[in-house]
Amino acid sequence: MARERIKILGIDTSLRSTGVGIIEVFGSELRAVAYGRIQNKPKVPHSLCLENIFNSISDLIEEHRPDCAAIEGAFFAKNANTAMVLGQARGAAITACAKKGLEISEHSPRKVKQALVGTGAAQKDQVAKMVVRLLNLKEQPQEDAADALAIAICHHHQRALPEELRAKTI
Repeated sequence: MARERIKILGIDTSLRSTGVGIIEVFGSELRAVAYGRIQNKPKVPHSLCLENIFNSISDLIEEHRPDCAAIEGAFFAKNANTAMVLGQARGAAITACAKKGLEISEHSPRKVKQALVGTGAAQKDQVAKMVVRLLNLKEQPQEDAADALAIAICHHHQRALPEELRAKTI
């Protein structure tokens, strides 16, 4: 049986700092291909921030040609305005992936933490340290980028599960 080589784009959306990360998986080997964050300045109108998220993710997909995408699932926010803005940012990211023909899966923050650290209650720093270890990175990525890489790693683990246990595909 031939080993499959796959690239997974992970996205941790936020209006002002969206984390992105692409990993390549070959057998049991994982490596980071690219990672960083899409930044939008505080005073920039939302519409321009959403356009920047869409364009930046589209460009990343064009450059690195991932096979699929994984995005952090929606969470429950106490502030309705915060939830709405996050939903808009997620929509821009999802649309960029869909327009490029990528299958998009959604993973809850708890599931990502569980997949990387072993507990859904893990702290962000614990997740980031596991990202460094699993991808054999020389230094810890910026927080949003580390979260995006964690989402991609979680998706890789989910792909190995039976169909009925896999994450929801958008």
